[in-house]
Amino acid sequence: MTLSALTLRPTCATDRDAIIALVQATRFFRENELGIAIEVLDDALAQGPGGHYQSYTALVNAAPVGWLCFGATPCTLGTFDIYWLAVAPAQQGHGVGSRLLSHAEELIRAGGGRLIVIETSGQNRYASTQMFYRKNGYIEAARVPDFYAPGDAKIIYTKVVTAAS
Repeated sequence: MTLSALTLRPTCATDRDAIIALVQATRFFRENELGIAIEVLDDALAQGPGGHYQSYTALVNAAPVGWLCFGATPCTLGTFDIYWLAVAPAQQGHGVGSRLLSHAEELIRAGGGRLIVIETSGQNRYASTQMFYRKNGYIEAARVPDFYAPGDAKIIYTKVVTAAS
């Protein structure tokens, strides 16, 4: 797959099952986390572009291969959270995640955003995720020991973006 074959668009209801399947296929998320992903996805689909959750799908040959969901962080001025980012295992390492992340950054910047926050697990099995965020210009801003479970820290990454002029 080349990145030229990749298209990004707002998530449609017809993407739902494929997105759930690809989130499951990553094998990174526990059942309770998958439930939250589905809840966020469903809310994004129900509320559309005017809702809190902004959801985008990456497609190759009209088939969903990646999903990203972000939104403004409540009670902040210009801070946004990337809530979910998942890429189908067969497409990982081909730039799909970076394209989704870059797209979100552009939209956040254009919407007056100034800071993006992403959280992930500190477990060794998430080393590729941690490296992905660093490769895309995010810095580790904090680490909360034993957050997700004993021995499983929450790592908080941030990236400053400049508002569009």
